[in-house]
Amino acid sequence: MAGERSALRREATGRRLARFAALRGRAARAGQFWDVVAVTAADAQQGRAYRRQLEEKLRREELPLGARYHVFVDPPGPRIGNGGSTLHVLRCLEELYGDKWTSFLVLLIHSGGHSQRLPNASALGKIFTALPFGDPLFQMLELKLAMYIDFPRHMKPGVLLTCSDDIELYSTGDAETISFDRPGFTALAHPSDLAVGTTHGVFVLDPSSFSGKGGVEYTSCHRFLHKPDVETMRQHGAVCPRGNCPQLSSSAHRGDPQVGSECVYTDSIFYMDHSTAKQLLTFYKEVGTLCCEIDAYGDFLQALGPGAAPGDTERASDVTKEGSWLAEVRQKLHCLLRGTALNVIILNNSKFYHLGTTQEYLFHLTADSKLKFELGLLPVAFSISPGKAETLGPSASVIQSILEPGCSVGPGSVVECSRIGPEVSVGKNSIISGSYIDLKVDIPSNCFLSSLSIKINDQLEYISMVFSVEDDLKKTVKLLSEIHSLQFFGVSLLDCLDLWGVKVSEQLFSSEAPRWGLWTARIFPVCSSLGESVRTALQMLSSVQHMSAFDLNGFRLLSVEEMLSYKDVEDMLKFRKQIYDEICLQRQKEKCDL
Repeated sequence: MAGERSALRREATGRRLARFAALRGRAARAGQFWDVVAVTAADAQQGRAYRRQLEEKLRREELPLGARYHVFVDPPGPRIGNGGSTLHVLRCLEELYGDKWTSFLVLLIHSGGHSQRLPNASALGKIFTALPFGDPLFQMLELKLAMYIDFPRHMKPGVLLTCSDDIELYSTGDAETISFDRPGFTALAHPSDLAVGTTHGVFVLDPSSFSGKGGVEYTSCHRFLHKPDVETMRQHGAVCPRGNCPQLSSSAHRGDPQVGSECVYTDSIFYMDHSTAKQLLTFYKEVGTLCCEIDAYGDFLQALGPGAAPGDTERASDVTKEGSWLAEVRQKLHCLLRGTALNVIILNNSKFYHLGTTQEYLFHLTADSKLKFELGLLPVAFSISPGKAETLGPSASVIQSILEPGCSVGPGSVVECSRIGPEVSVGKNSIISGSYIDLKVDIPSNCFLSSLSIKINDQLEYISMVFSVEDDLKKTVKLLSEIHSLQFFGVSLLDCLDLWGVKVSEQLFSSEAPRWGLWTARIFPVCSSLGESVRTALQMLSSVQHMSAFDLNGFRLLSVEEMLSYKDVEDMLKFRKQIYDEICLQRQKEKCDL
């Protein structure tokens, strides 16, 4: 039965990919595609990087034409979250198009984070993460557009909101369409095990209003719970018996989720009609400058449905962190939206995948056989590879890269947008991104290596970050005496600094306490060439593995935070284009030889 459902999702996904492929580089008819595709960015620099990549995609005719593609940058100042970004985008659309924007079909993709949990996407953005399939190669942006390709034709003017690091694959069964045509909010719901519910939004539905069978069912939501614990799910009646939940989907599990007798319905994307969007825009204008983070899921959807309670706005940990201003804004939003309908479209045969962390990224691109089957992922996608079985380990993934004869890539590893020399051995479960490795080296297992071009005082230079794929780049400490608790490749950062000859002081970090962590630690050396930066980073790592000294005092050292602020997007894209052109030339030569 599970295999049959997976086959149906594969078939449905294939149809959507084919429809999208037919539109790439062509002008869509009115109502056939989005009027506006909006991508959010955290700051002006990220915004420039996104616009540059969009321009290149349009130049290569990799996207449907006719839509208005926009990048909207969050206003300067405090972080405003994806909810605040949503409000800001609505205002930008009104400023650009006046009242005309209320007739648009808008796809809003949130991609404004700095991707601390998946740093290979930090420089160029998660929405531009390359995937191992498609011709031309797909990135997350194309996949989003493909999976939602049928929505515009069955949607009233409004805004569909999604994030940049998740994938929804689904089969509608006998229902040919999914319609977004009801007032208020309409959300997609996926059957999930209870553990997944604790990290997502959960819908409280009336079990008598749906059967849990077939492909698509429409119902209404009594109440929305944001990342509830299991006890809260049970208390509010969100848990459904297994009979009403024919499939369990998981966002981050190693292998299939355990089949239990219960499930919940979890969120992914949602739509709001223009009447509701205009209400939110009016609220934003009245509030003025936002000084806190608003969650489009936790703060918008929790106010909806007849069972919504004012106490839902009081998530103590957040309120304590951001003060009374956040509580006040949440309360105003709750009052504004209370009584607004939350319609739910249950996709009984669906799978939700999240690619927001190094572990999820590796698992879903290498080990997850279901995603490979349903999406048609390839072991080698748009790359030059020796083609020998011993070169690539089982489940390894090579994406837009050049692998020279003699190199090897271990099981479960991903190499993307890189050039790997003949004497390079990549261990298992590793990520190599944007790098040029031209030395004889054994890269250890569980290694994360990503290279960036940077420009300081108009001088083009290079820097590579190296970590373990299991290192926690979001962990921070408040005191220098706590640095020992930070781990670099399984070793205390304090011990690593001693090996590297780096002094412990407040100047070690690019931010003030309490934001001291691997993300802000000035430990990565600036080099004059891409190859040298990789060599130096791997020497740092080798010194930690062998507990031998490697003096960094002769280098200018930057943190990841700083290298992103100095990034030279043009040069990084130039390196990727060189790889792209060489692959195209090789493919053309192979065609001529046939």
